[in-house]
Amino acid sequence: MSGMERAQGWEWPEEEYRACLEGERRAYAWVMRAYGGRSEEEARAAALEWYPYEPPGTPYRGLVFHDEAWHWAMLELKGGAYWREHPELAAPPAEYRAIE
Repeated sequence: MSGMERAQGWEWPEEEYRACLEGERRAYAWVMRAYGGRSEEEARAAALEWYPYEPPGTPYRGLVFHDEAWHWAMLELKGGAYWREHPELAAPPAEYRAIE
């Protein structure tokens, strides 16, 4: 089931939601360090801000998961339409995929 389907009413099991949240936080922080030059602390803080914990019952809980962390981080670092201005960043590298 996709994040969008979950956001439209299906409640995630808490363990699954938390695992997804932590995985996306790790990936977002990695991009912030590797491409944004952020320190470990700065990258983790940015990830926590972008991916806050949403308690069960929150409307559209986890909607942020409809796009992967790579995309959200690149929007933050390079701006909208980063894939046109930086086509080499349209898809994440193997190092990013290894995080998952």
